[in-house]
Amino acid sequence: MMHQYDHRWATYDPDGKVRDVTLAEKRDPSFSVLPRYWVHQAEVDRVIGDRWDVQWLMGWRDIARATDERTMIVPVLPPAAVGNKVPLMLSARGWLLSTVLNSFVADYVTRQSAGGTSLNYFIVKQVATVTPTQISEMNWLGSFPEAWLRSRLLELAYTAHDMTGLGEEFGIETPYNFEEDRRAVLRAEVDAAMFHIYGLSRGETDYVLETFPIIRRKDEAAHGEYRTKRLILENYDAMARAIAHGVTFASKLDPVPGDGPRHPACDQEMVHR
Repeated sequence: MMHQYDHRWATYDPDGKVRDVTLAEKRDPSFSVLPRYWVHQAEVDRVIGDRWDVQWLMGWRDIARATDERTMIVPVLPPAAVGNKVPLMLSARGWLLSTVLNSFVADYVTRQSAGGTSLNYFIVKQVATVTPTQISEMNWLGSFPEAWLRSRLLELAYTAHDMTGLGEEFGIETPYNFEEDRRAVLRAEVDAAMFHIYGLSRGETDYVLETFPIIRRKDEAAHGEYRTKRLILENYDAMARAIAHGVTFASKLDPVPGDGPRHPACDQEMVHR
């Protein structure tokens, strides 16, 4: 039902069958997935209580194997009920942790410990992650590295009206367009930055990316090349040059990340309650 930077990965049809959400549906900011079971919003609010004061959640997909396309899947979610296979992390800076854990390097680290089909608490708690302090020291991302990551997270995660709570927290009124090519570059920039922040060399980065054969196979089928790897290495190299020359990395995206195309304001937002 969910994937990295995508809370609308799959949905249930009225006949009870699950299916992937189409690209056309993802481009519709009013489209919300249908769950199999329903929980009243008042019950969700009661359980969360005073433990959480923003209108979004973050959790990870417990059902995962080291041989899956991706293992560590940590999306930002609308404020709705989730099952026990989506454990939640209630942290005011959870969005930042999401960008770290969704990276290929963190996924590779996770796969060294994952066994079976469950990514349980004890595994997630032991995953080696960089700290906010370490991120703040990456001045080649600009004066405010967290803001650099946040702009990309928002474009990737805030693509529908049911995620308005995330956008409002950071002053973004309407959802971003779901543009696949732009999203691929946004993700590549985040992944390249994480490889640098974790301290991996270019050769090590190349090796890690080669350990995701399903990503490679799908890329080659869709694009005739391992596009994900190429985009990440291109940005890794550009960041390496910025670090070597003591300058700020410049994204090739136009508009710059955070200023990407957004949907116009509308009178009514379709949000499942």
